Amino acid sequence: MTKLDRSLASDVAMVLAAGIGKRMRPLTATRPKPLVRVNGRALIDHSLDKLVEAGVSRAVVNVHYLPGQIEAHLAQRSAPAFAVSDEREALLETGGGMVKALPLIAADPFFCLNSDNVWLDGPQNVFAALSAAWDPAQMDALLLLVSHARAFNYTGRGDFHLDPLGRISRRKPGRVAPFIYTGIQIVSQRLLRDAPQGAFSTGVLWDRAIAEGRLYGISHNGLWFEVGAPEMIAPTEAALQRG
Repeated sequence: MTKLDRSLASDVAMVLAAGIGKRMRPLTATRPKPLVRVNGRALIDHSLDKLVEAGVSRAVVNVHYLPGQIEAHLAQRSAPAFAVSDEREALLETGGGMVKALPLIAADPFFCLNSDNVWLDGPQNVFAALSAAWDPAQMDALLLLVSHARAFNYTGRGDFHLDPLGRISRRKPGRVAPFIYTGIQIVSQRLLRDAPQGAFSTGVLWDRAIAEGRLYGISHNGLWFEVGAPEMIAPTEAALQRG
């Protein structure tokens, strides 16, 4: 295991792994999306391996769909140390999942990332890059964004704009935005204050932070791959093998 990098903003990450993965059917008919294999590795291992490489020592993983398979898979790994946030009874979405997991996370701030992320780092690994830009006095969350030119398999209109200071605003309806959310962020406990009960999207909290001028982003200097459907796997593997 990589020795902890003391320059990181946190040594704890939440990995979101509770989704049903409908777009990935039929591959997810009998296994959860985080265990779909891309380039010889389960999707969740791509995320966990990057955390270990960066020096993040602990992960909290939420589970809902076919949770036993994910738990068994995690138990076979030597690192990072992990805890499971159990959402078997009800899927809580991204925001509700973070709120439920807070007692296990026990860190401020913490990294949060999707379990189906695949990316190649630029000159600096993404967790170090986010940490270098993190300013808790100004930020409730700091999102890793990627330009369309660096996003493989992505065909949408983008998600966000960045102003010269790095503050985020949302794409306007019917328009195109230059940046796509990668599914990776630093989250402060402040972002989660007075959160709704039950299932809700992190977007609810982002919107409040945008209104308060406290949602920021940085642009990813490497490559990012959307792997949301079976037909995206082969081109992703080809690109990864080219390096």
